[in-house]
Amino acid sequence: MNRLPSFSKRFHLDLRADSPIYQQIVDQIKAQIASAQLRPGDQLPTVRALAADLRINFNTVARAYRILDEERIISTQQGRGTYITEKPPPRVTERMRRESLDALARRYVSEAARLGFTDSEIGQAAAEQLKIWKESNSFDKGE
Repeated sequence: MNRLPSFSKRFHLDLRADSPIYQQIVDQIKAQIASAQLRPGDQLPTVRALAADLRINFNTVARAYRILDEERIISTQQGRGTYITEKPPPRVTERMRRESLDALARRYVSEAARLGFTDSEIGQAAAEQLKIWKESNSFDKGE
């Protein structure tokens, strides 16, 4: 059970995004679990501590934690703290991975559209970056 120092540095909150702040917190915690950056038994900061670190209203963090608790992703133990629950079943993990990908795509598309790019330009940029990433990774693996 690890206490995570400077936990707030794990978040990138976009106050201009279409997605509410509490949902960004939920999405990012799920993404960190899906990528094993957060593991079962890891302790999360208190609602008030995270809100203070992120400089947002504590009700926003409380709402995110409540959603995660209802989905049984975290567990709050009175007097002990809030922890990532034991590893969810594979279908739940796969769903969290997909939700994380969808959240990343929403942020990308939202920001690109806000900057005035067309649908075609947004799609083309994503395809180009995927191609670059694939070439870079296959080169690193000696393929």
